[in-house]
Amino acid sequence: MTSLRRLGTSDLHVFPLSLGGNVFGWTADEEGSFAVLDAYAAAGGNFVDTADVYSQWVEGHEGGESETVIGHWLASRGNRSDILVATKAGSHADYKGLRPETIKAAAEQSLRRLGTDYIDLYYTHFDDESVPVEDIVTALDALVKEGKVRAVAASNISAERLRASLDFAEAENLTGYVALQPHYNLVSRDTYEGPLQDTAEAAGLAAVPYFGLASGFLTGKYRPGRTVDSARSQRPLELLGTERGQRVLTALDKVAEAHDAEVASVALAWLASRPTVVAPIASARTVEQLPALLASTELKLTDEELSTLTAASA
Repeated sequence: MTSLRRLGTSDLHVFPLSLGGNVFGWTADEEGSFAVLDAYAAAGGNFVDTADVYSQWVEGHEGGESETVIGHWLASRGNRSDILVATKAGSHADYKGLRPETIKAAAEQSLRRLGTDYIDLYYTHFDDESVPVEDIVTALDALVKEGKVRAVAASNISAERLRASLDFAEAENLTGYVALQPHYNLVSRDTYEGPLQDTAEAAGLAAVPYFGLASGFLTGKYRPGRTVDSARSQRPLELLGTERGQRVLTALDKVAEAHDAEVASVALAWLASRPTVVAPIASARTVEQLPALLASTELKLTDEELSTLTAASA
């Protein structure tokens, strides 16, 4: 059984692959979503990631569809205490931004859709620089003190605002961030590496990267001359046309062949090996897509292989 990892300075211990819930209620209907969630949990997975805005971008959707599907699954399986649910505030059209009253209202709606009285990990989805960090941290601390949230985290935030948030929480003895959700993968390293990663590392924060497979590009299914039917194919096709993208695919193919592994497994194993990273996020629309993701948690790459991948992605 794969060992759980401690999430930063919190008392939460998570499976080293977080299951992305962005597809639930979007490209995966409720029945399909339940099947993926069941398979993930059966493999020992306990860390499900969603947001109140998923999948508001779809015509006819209001946002919160993913949370609703997850809530129905938790209720039908009776396993709420076994699953760590992470969700986010700040992006829903009806609860935009991070004013204290907005955070509070968004949390109440997420709790309702999830059918639970607590959220394990609550993120600010995108920083709102119109709101002082003091107000954001105080609002999140209030949710923790009320027992509605167990731990708090940030996503899409600058190193400066992250540092200011951490400093204020410490000075005022309020709940501080324990994790960070950055955009980070083999073909997008400067979105995290540097000051942001340094700040997270100095504070003992856990990184839970999103776009771990670069919208599917790092699964290896996008190749010259091959057509892929996907709602997210534009970005992978752009990457396919870059020299860096080709270098990374070549390196991934070589390492994957050496381990008789899937390309996606190798890409996620590289990401999981990086400083501060505790659990990359990856989503599966079908049960058939899940084994390659889960295999990354058991795949041990050599130092040479990790170096090869890192060099190819430079």
